[in-house]
Amino acid sequence: MNGDMLSQEEIDALLRGESTPEETTKTEEVVHSVEDYLDEIQRDAIGELGNISFGSSATALSALLNQKVEITTPFVSIIDNARLEEEFPHPYAAIRVKYTEGFSGVNILVIKQSDATIIADLMLGGDGTNPAEEMDEIHLSAIQEAMNQMMGSAATSMSSIFNKRVDISPPTVDLMNISEGEGTANIPQHNLLVKVAFQLKIGTLIDSEIMQVLPIEFARNLVNDLLVEDEEADQHQQNVEPPLGTNKTEVVENIVVDPSASKETLETKESLYANNTHSQPNVQPAKFADFDEVETPSYETKNLDMLLDIPLQVTVELGRTNRSVKEILELGAGSVLELDKLAGEPVDILVNSRLIAKGEVVVIDENFGVRVTDIVSKSDRLKKLN
Repeated sequence: MNGDMLSQEEIDALLRGESTPEETTKTEEVVHSVEDYLDEIQRDAIGELGNISFGSSATALSALLNQKVEITTPFVSIIDNARLEEEFPHPYAAIRVKYTEGFSGVNILVIKQSDATIIADLMLGGDGTNPAEEMDEIHLSAIQEAMNQMMGSAATSMSSIFNKRVDISPPTVDLMNISEGEGTANIPQHNLLVKVAFQLKIGTLIDSEIMQVLPIEFARNLVNDLLVEDEEADQHQQNVEPPLGTNKTEVVENIVVDPSASKETLETKESLYANNTHSQPNVQPAKFADFDEVETPSYETKNLDMLLDIPLQVTVELGRTNRSVKEILELGAGSVLELDKLAGEPVDILVNSRLIAKGEVVVIDENFGVRVTDIVSKSDRLKKLN
């Protein structure tokens, strides 16, 4: 083609119904379908893992930002490492975590930079309506902490799902702009990657997409571990025997009806099932003695004497307050922090971080002291241990 004109060869090819060289090149581009690499069970398992882990992450992010956070059902797809620019056309923030215990692999969380600046602004005490145009070091630290909380909650959820300890490394954050070749070092260098995309809503500030990217081999290993865990749980359930001394015919779950059995046998089993179904256990409320009324026997008192020399940490708490990261960074010499207690209000006396009494501040010679004014009851002390 010369400018907007077709060459004679291209005109002849069109007249013969053949494709032009450009069309041939486009046709030869490989389009990877998720069905070619993950079956339906694997896709559902990956989506469910993302759904559960990011559900807890949304809760953690909501508490951190004091905003309503919603994450929709995930969509699983396959992306080619060679075509990342098509998958991520905008500037993004890429948060990379490595599993240090439980699994061996990496997980990348990708979010638009414009959304990341809003989250960082909320973390620094702003309202998110006027975020910074560019992310500096403080904003990166803020978004790193937010993503650390999210991925930590996700790891905790995965620990429960896989019934084993799962731990991750502290996340690293990079600004990623594929078209300019920036921030691609965080992306796993695998030919094929699994992308789990969620719709993220934060109050009225963000209605966008957040994506989880991981190597396809790692995704398959997660699914295999999950399916093995489920099979072992099912096998364990099937192998559970009734307690010793229990007549197996009295266990409803173990009644098996054989189609070839006689009519009398079937009627007998049906009557056993009916009797077990309608029997009502005798349920009574548990009764406990009042803790204040329990007297310690003399021989136990002697044993308690052995504990009297154990040192305990006694702390007097004047008050507490909550401040944002921005306010903490602005503290300096002469700054005043207002606490949640009124002047003259009793202070808390804690032993090993447990409240046991209240008192008033006094001065003994040149030192501060506390005069005990109220002792917490034994029952209240027990409640605070829960």
